[in-house]
Amino acid sequence: MIELYYAEDDANIAEMVKEYLEQKGMKVQIYHTLSEIRQALEKHMATVVLLDWNMPDGRGDSLCRWIRSHWKELPILFLTVRGDSSDIVAGFKSGADDYVVKPFALEVLYSRILAVLRRAGNVTEQYLSCDGIRIDQDRHAVFCHSEEIPLSAAEYQLLLYLMQNKGRTVTRAKILEQVWDVNGSYVNDNTLTVTMKRLRDKLSQPACLKTVRSVGYRMEDTI
Repeated sequence: MIELYYAEDDANIAEMVKEYLEQKGMKVQIYHTLSEIRQALEKHMATVVLLDWNMPDGRGDSLCRWIRSHWKELPILFLTVRGDSSDIVAGFKSGADDYVVKPFALEVLYSRILAVLRRAGNVTEQYLSCDGIRIDQDRHAVFCHSEEIPLSAAEYQLLLYLMQNKGRTVTRAKILEQVWDVNGSYVNDNTLTVTMKRLRDKLSQPACLKTVRSVGYRMEDTI
């Protein structure tokens, strides 16, 4: 499902857009400030961002630059008022992919969203996230609250496997099989315990990484 994060301070417009896009099968989350949508992106990766350019706590180009510093491929569309050519120029300079001028027809907005998604491909497959932890699978990079965290190969593979199974409990035996045995390097159960401790320490003991006593581990959003 397409998850759209929508930054809009006009509640009437926001609800109208949300209702229409959800009828088209999208999941829409509305945010009323740039700060709110930034916090949401730090916790969970959206498929596309729709951004009203003039928000109560700033202009949209500041958020665009921040997004581009974290996710170069995340599709961004911004909404601007008719005749505001300076906003359009600033939007593209800051990294936005397209824009729609207010007032707009909902059908036009929907078609522009689909167009940028076709150009971008499925960016959400590249990124995995849980609370403030994020994995960029293309770069094999891990971030915790926007700070890149260096991990060993085993720590990275362990975190990746748990992220890929987010919301499900995975047994210790299954983790050993998938993270170590699959590479032909069998290790004993203590290796998992030590690797997990190091991973948790590097990620500052995240609440989203849970131990299921006598079974295994589970990652799930807590915020």
